[in-house]
Amino acid sequence: MNEMITKWRENLTTFWTKRTKRQKGVFLGSSLIVVLLIIGISLFASNTKFVTLYNSLSIQEAGQIKAELDTRGVPYELQDGGTTIAVPEEQVDTLLVELAGQGIPNSGNIDYSFFSENSSFGITDNEFNIMKLDAMQTELANLMTGIEGIENAQVMINMPEKPVFANETSEEASASIVLTTEPGYQFKGNQIESLYTLVSKAVPNLPADNIVIMNQYFEYFDRTSDSGLAAQDVYSNQQAIKQDIERDIRQRLQQMIGTMVGMDNVLVSVTADVDFTQENRVEELVEPVDLENMEGLPVSLETIQESYSGIPAGGGVPGTGQEDITNFQGTVDANGDGDYKLDKETINYEFNRIRKEIVESPYKIRDLGIQVAVDNVRNSSGTKLEYLSQQDQRTVEQGISSILNSIIATSIDADYATAPTAENSSIVFQEFVDGTSTPQAVTPLIPPWMYVVGGILLAIIILLIILLIRNRNKEEDIEEEMIVSKPVFPEVPDIEQTEPSESDVRRKQLEKIAKEKPEEFAKLLRSWMGQD
Repeated sequence: MNEMITKWRENLTTFWTKRTKRQKGVFLGSSLIVVLLIIGISLFASNTKFVTLYNSLSIQEAGQIKAELDTRGVPYELQDGGTTIAVPEEQVDTLLVELAGQGIPNSGNIDYSFFSENSSFGITDNEFNIMKLDAMQTELANLMTGIEGIENAQVMINMPEKPVFANETSEEASASIVLTTEPGYQFKGNQIESLYTLVSKAVPNLPADNIVIMNQYFEYFDRTSDSGLAAQDVYSNQQAIKQDIERDIRQRLQQMIGTMVGMDNVLVSVTADVDFTQENRVEELVEPVDLENMEGLPVSLETIQESYSGIPAGGGVPGTGQEDITNFQGTVDANGDGDYKLDKETINYEFNRIRKEIVESPYKIRDLGIQVAVDNVRNSSGTKLEYLSQQDQRTVEQGISSILNSIIATSIDADYATAPTAENSSIVFQEFVDGTSTPQAVTPLIPPWMYVVGGILLAIIILLIILLIRNRNKEEDIEEEMIVSKPVFPEVPDIEQTEPSESDVRRKQLEKIAKEKPEEFAKLLRSWMGQD
């Protein structure tokens, strides 16, 4: 066994030593990338996504659900201070059905089904009244929870005892309600009044004045708060109309004056005083049909003509006959001759009767205030600045004043129209200062773990690039060494060796002496030369 392990180790060592540096770098980099990928995949695979199972739970309900999940061995997370429980996404539906089948969460409240499940012959009247009151409170709270904007409701009802004697008057009930509203939700219209009516009609002998409704922030919802909301809506509407009027006039002035001095050289501000008084009146008018003659249309005509003559003298006292008018002073001629004549004509005319119900528009402009700022600096050439002369400023001011007077005269309502004065407008010539706007900070949308993974991948890429560059440089050096290497000569067959002669031996000895002892070799040469 040890021999086999040693053999494998030697084979691996031999294989690794025979690899080039480039091959070693590629192998190490690939191995590192594979390891990192395996770690990342394992982390993502083991990261369980938790979703909300229940939210807005009470402490008792959260404890019940937590105990059941611990018994089942289901992983969970507590959020929002323990009022929210999150479980793995794939188990949400199953847990909802199974927990509901077990009656979890059990809030401890009692509903109307309690009577059929727990009724018995030995129950007392007090117990029955307590259960009935608790059931009424629970059902009323559930009913209010289903209303938009209300997350939870707690109802407390005070039911007075029934009078013992018939001549005693029963007291009125009262109710206190605490609503848990959604963050930022505002009740509108008659919703508050509807809540008061709902509670008043659900509980016997409970007038709306004995009901108190508040939210989790100790803010009371009074029945009269609708008027406050209505007033707030009216104020918002009026402010919107006022701003719309000012924006329209400002845009028109900006466009008109901008064509004279340049759009970037003028700034206009408009302040409007709007009369929001609304008048409702009824006018009942009577007008003749014929306006030229101021006459009406005749609808009936009555004509009476009487004539009397030849009344004899005497004959009784005037006004006492059967057909005479009582106390009528008749004229009696002393000679017996008389004359009486009466012509009467009555005409009934019909005139136009007009009834007008007039609603005056409440949006009347009472006054306008306009401020205009003009840049008196002109960039003539390059960075050279020139200021408007006094003559140019007066010319521009006259033109702008005429425009402002025309706008003010035509915009103000006729009931408040007066000649425009210098107090309604102002024109200022001033050098504008270029402002730099501060860029708004943009909230990053990428989660932090993405930055970590990106940094790791970037480091790996940089490392691989460095290794590739080094390997490439080393390959170039190797190629240069190979190019500069010695030329290859053809092989020459070896010469057959023969036994060295005496002269060869002496020559080799001399060469050896010359290499090892050059001074002695020189002396030897000089002695040979002296002998010759």
